Amino acid sequence: MSDLATTINTLITDLNAIPSIHIFISNLGAGEITILTAIFWLAVASGISIIGGAIGGIWLAGKDLGYSLAAMIGGLFGPAGVIPAVVVGLAILKFV
Repeated sequence: MSDLATTINTLITDLNAIPSIHIFISNLGAGEITILTAIFWLAVASGISIIGGAIGGIWLAGKDLGYSLAAMIGGLFGPAGVIPAVVVGLAILKFV
């Protein structure tokens, strides 16, 4: 257990020494939208939409199609509406 704590502590110390990581975390905390923070928020929104789409697919068509197929199809169709909306929303927030 102490080896894991030492490794994590070393990793955090090494990442803190990289200026670009520090700038990214500062921009993320301040709410500034840069290309890196936009990609980060797009990835977060995509992950949440995949999970939500899978849950929705199971809820709507789980008994008819089978739970795994319904989850797979829902996970594929979930981001179809979210990704364009997030891109447009981030662009509006950046330029307004």
